[in-house]
Amino acid sequence: MPPNAEDLSPVSLPPAVGDVVLAAEPLRHGLANAATGGIWRVRGPSGTAILKVARRPAATDPPKAFPTSDEPTHWNYWRREPLAYETGLAATAYAAAGITAPSLLASGLRPDGSVELWLADVAGPKGFDWPVPRLARFARELGAAQARWAGRVPATPWLSRRWLAQYLAEAPNWLGPVDPAVWDHPSLAPWPAPVRARLRGMWTGRDRILAVAEAAERTLCHLDVWPANLADDAGSSVLLDWSFTGEGALGEDLANLVIDSFADGLMDIARLPELAGAAVDGYLAGLRDGGWPGAADDARTAIHACAAAKYSWFGPAMAARAARDDLGRSSYRQDTSAADAIRRLTPLVTLLTDWAAPLL
Repeated sequence: MPPNAEDLSPVSLPPAVGDVVLAAEPLRHGLANAATGGIWRVRGPSGTAILKVARRPAATDPPKAFPTSDEPTHWNYWRREPLAYETGLAATAYAAAGITAPSLLASGLRPDGSVELWLADVAGPKGFDWPVPRLARFARELGAAQARWAGRVPATPWLSRRWLAQYLAEAPNWLGPVDPAVWDHPSLAPWPAPVRARLRGMWTGRDRILAVAEAAERTLCHLDVWPANLADDAGSSVLLDWSFTGEGALGEDLANLVIDSFADGLMDIARLPELAGAAVDGYLAGLRDGGWPGAADDARTAIHACAAAKYSWFGPAMAARAARDDLGRSSYRQDTSAADAIRRLTPLVTLLTDWAAPLL
C-alpha cells in the first residue's frame, strides 16, 4: 500500500483514478479549520484526482480557530462546500464571466458521517504563480460575475449570511487579550507610530468599520478568494474551496484577494502596490462590464471597509506575536521569525491603515 493511502479510506474511487490507489499526496491547506478532514492528490492507474473530506462537528474535536457547525447559516457550516458542488452552484455561479470550479467527479457519505468530494485535478499554474496582469484579469472577471448577482443573492438556505460579522465575532477567541505595551515593543519599530495607532483603532473600532462594510450592496460572494484557491486551466480561471460561499458585499472578495496574497509571505511584498492598483481597477471595470450602475467610489469604500474589518485583528495579533517572538501556527507562513514578519509586513499594514483611515 502506498504511503498515506491508509489515511484515505475512500468509499469509492472515480474513473479518473481507476480501481486502486497507487499514491496519495497530502496537500497543504488551512489546518485550523475543523470542517476540513484532509485534502489529497490521489493517483491511480487512470490518472489523478483531488480528494477532499468535509468533517461534521464532533464533541471530541480539539480546539480550533475555525469551529464548524451543523447550522446551515453558520459562517463555517461543514456541509456547505459539498452542497455547492453537488447542486452545481460552484460550477455555474460565475461561469458567464469566465470563472469556473473544478469538476465534481464523485461524492459520497463516509461511515463516520463525513462527506468525501472527488474533484478534477487542475494541472495549470496556481494563483501564486500568476503574474499581476493575470490576477488583474481574474479580478475583472470576478467584478463582472458579482455585478450580475448584485441585489439578488439566492435565498438558498445553506448559503452563508453575514459571514464577515460571524467571522469577526470569533476573532477575540483566537486573538486573546492584547497587552497595550506590545505596541511599544522594539520588534515593532519598523511600523511607524501612526500606523500602530491606526491598527489599534481598527481593532477597537471594528464594529463601526463592519457597519460600513455591511451597508454596501450585497452580492453572491465566494468569501475565500486568494491565490491558493486559484488555478489556470488552459487560460480559464478556476476558483477552488467554496466552503464559505454566500451573501457578502460587492468588493469583499476583492479586498481579501489583495490582502491575503501577502499576509503569509507567499508573494513578494514588492508586488503589493502593483497588485492593489491593478486588481481594484480590474474589479471596478468588471462591475461596469456586468452592468452594475453604482458609483466607483462606493465600490472602493466597500473594498476598503471589508479589508479593514476582516483584518482588524491582524495588526494586534502580529504585534503580540512579535513581542513573544512567536510566529503562530500556519501551514502557509514563510517567515523565519516574528521580527522578520513585522519588517516584511510593513507595507501591507500601511496599506490597510490607509484604507481604514477615513472609516475610523
